[in-house]
Amino acid sequence: MPPRRQRPKESPALIAFGGQMRRIREAKGVTQQSIADHTNISKAQVSRIENGTRRATRSFVEQVDRLLRADGALIKLWEDLNRNGHPVPLWFDWPKIETDAAMLVCWEHSLIPGLAQTPAYALAILHGNQEAADARLNRQAIISKQGEKDPPTLVLLIDEQALHRPVGTPETMREQLEHLIELSMLPNVTVQVVLTSGEHDGNTGAFVVATMDDRSEVAYVETAIRAITTDDPADLSMLARTLVALRSRTLTEDMSRELIRKVIQEKWI
Repeated sequence: MPPRRQRPKESPALIAFGGQMRRIREAKGVTQQSIADHTNISKAQVSRIENGTRRATRSFVEQVDRLLRADGALIKLWEDLNRNGHPVPLWFDWPKIETDAAMLVCWEHSLIPGLAQTPAYALAILHGNQEAADARLNRQAIISKQGEKDPPTLVLLIDEQALHRPVGTPETMREQLEHLIELSMLPNVTVQVVLTSGEHDGNTGAFVVATMDDRSEVAYVETAIRAITTDDPADLSMLARTLVALRSRTLTEDMSRELIRKVIQEKWI
């Protein structure tokens, strides 16, 4: 996973929509809970929409407009804040999402995922940039964090070729794969190898899907130009279908550990 990069903290368009929705709702004497019950989402999600930190879908806006008897005002505003059918983009603070997530499902087709990298592996991937490597390794604290909130359930789906691709020295690779096996023994971590054979949708890029406590989802998707974050239902549906395809090619946890051990012995000793 790439090091954290700066993203806009706010979306003026989303804040404008959320503020107008709140004003109409309060003027009508309707509670956030009433909207949540009417639209079948959580009160927390309604609050995020009004605060401008979550994008409202067209169907949600239409339901709320009817409930508030806004005479199409919310629908018109939503349309004005969209261009040619494309929603105004919303950038999430991914490290915050990652920290707060109840579950993280990660697919990586060419490298060991950042949350599972050793210091030597991360440093090699980042071309000796110690600051970036430290930032990446610090994120791994979420795997075993203690306190009021339990650590997230972490599912790492790793393409078989990532076990064979040289990163750093043979010692670096051996240490990395041994660390992967150790991680897989933690109660909240699942490591599974996806067999390389054949074509599948996962070849298009790596991604992580975060599921929050309220069951909402946010995805982090890597592209050739930059990584993006999204909670768009169409995007999430596509990633869900990709995960189904990937899991049909995935070894069990025990078989994955055995394969990793085999690669260590045959290639990295």
